[in-house]
Amino acid sequence: MGAELLEFKTTPVGEINSTVERIRQTFWTAKTRNVQFRIKQLRKLYWAIEDNKQLILDASKWCKDESAPDISLANKFMRPKIRKDPLGMVLVIGAFNFPLQLSFGPMVGAISGGNTVILKPSENSPRSAMVMQKIMQESLDPDCYTCIQGSIPEMKVLLEEKWDKIFFTGSATVGKIITKAAAPHLTPVVLELGGRNPAIVTRKADVALAARRLLWAKTMNAGQVCISHNYTLVDKEVLDQFVEELKRGLTEFFPKGAKASEDYGRMVNTGSFNRVKKMLDGTTGKIVAGGTVDAEDLFIEPTVIVITDTEDSLMRDESFGPLMPVLGVDNLDQAIHIANKTHETPLGVYAFGSKDETDKVLASTRSGGASINDGMFHGTIGTLAFGGVGDSGSGSYRGKASFDTFVHHRSITHTPGWIESMLKARYPPFAGTNKYDQLSKMLLQKPNFDREGNQKLGWITWIFTLGTGGYFRGASRALILAGMAVLIRVLMDRRTMNGILGKD
Repeated sequence: MGAELLEFKTTPVGEINSTVERIRQTFWTAKTRNVQFRIKQLRKLYWAIEDNKQLILDASKWCKDESAPDISLANKFMRPKIRKDPLGMVLVIGAFNFPLQLSFGPMVGAISGGNTVILKPSENSPRSAMVMQKIMQESLDPDCYTCIQGSIPEMKVLLEEKWDKIFFTGSATVGKIITKAAAPHLTPVVLELGGRNPAIVTRKADVALAARRLLWAKTMNAGQVCISHNYTLVDKEVLDQFVEELKRGLTEFFPKGAKASEDYGRMVNTGSFNRVKKMLDGTTGKIVAGGTVDAEDLFIEPTVIVITDTEDSLMRDESFGPLMPVLGVDNLDQAIHIANKTHETPLGVYAFGSKDETDKVLASTRSGGASINDGMFHGTIGTLAFGGVGDSGSGSYRGKASFDTFVHHRSITHTPGWIESMLKARYPPFAGTNKYDQLSKMLLQKPNFDREGNQKLGWITWIFTLGTGGYFRGASRALILAGMAVLIRVLMDRRTMNGILGKD
């Protein structure tokens, strides 16, 4: 017998302020600063959702103080450390397309960082939202972590509160609203948005493989994935072949058609359906595969459209749907130019071609992430930092990045009493003394390079690095020299033995 579906219920607006205040006061009790408490909460959440195991195992390791880098010898006596302090009370606003992953994922990072958390799931995935609330109520400390449900009215009340950090996944339009609401409180915001992500297929690419992998990326969740490609720029020499491979892939993925397939999704609601259909209706391109829509079923078939205009409706906006516009280009330079002109900082870039070609794409574009010879694969690795850049988002999470985004890296020193004699030079009076020279010798580090920018090696460094300037390179050189010495010794021993035996 399956579990009974939960009815979506918004949180009463009148209860939001008191709930927020309760969560805020809990943070000031330092309850969530205790690392063992955090780990226990994460373990309980693990058994509730059977996910995020690696994050939980790594949480206590990431909490430890770190030694500060690049500290002069004199300052090492103060034992400089970097402590990971919780930020405070965090608001996590989830998205509808992968509701559990995009809500619980950042929430796990916030918990592991020692914060108190309020989760606001997307109202566009109401059943999932209620499941998340049920899980939190049954597994987590309600004074530290709670769930608030609702849409615009409830969100408005939440955004009027002062938060120590807001984490939002969704559209750029809503992201601007959240950023504006956070500004009066100077609240830092992590934005995971989207973009008009380009895919580029050169004439040197494995065209069949490119088509198959991009088709996978665009049909997952009916294209409702922020990092899936929005359009594909294909060298004209292989354009027809690429289109035929897409058609072949559609037949393979959905042998009875996408509508009859249990593996193909639907648009999340009527608004999303109408928006994507409007883009499809407005194109001047030629539909070469798919094109069937059904408003009652919120169904939009995976659709391949060959376009000829960079201002086509399918390139002006992010479709966030199963539309696959394909535009022929003369060469890689033209493809890069179009990609940068269409969106300077998309969430993802996907390049297919030779190594030189894909390296050129990476060097000539900016994006939150990139998958070479694949579609959006970088976004599927749970421990790889994920985030946008520019207007595709700010901040990152996943793996250790989830922990780092919800803590303050607090620099701390401890000055011992016995070192006071060495610190006398910092106290006035300074005029007529040599205290400045004393402080300079103690605190200032001399450059290890000359005025031409060439690196200089001290004799100690030269010895330990064997003149390479780097300890790893020095170790490599030592191994090579040791190997040569052994080889010479073997050859000499053989020569000696041959001499004893009277052999040439």
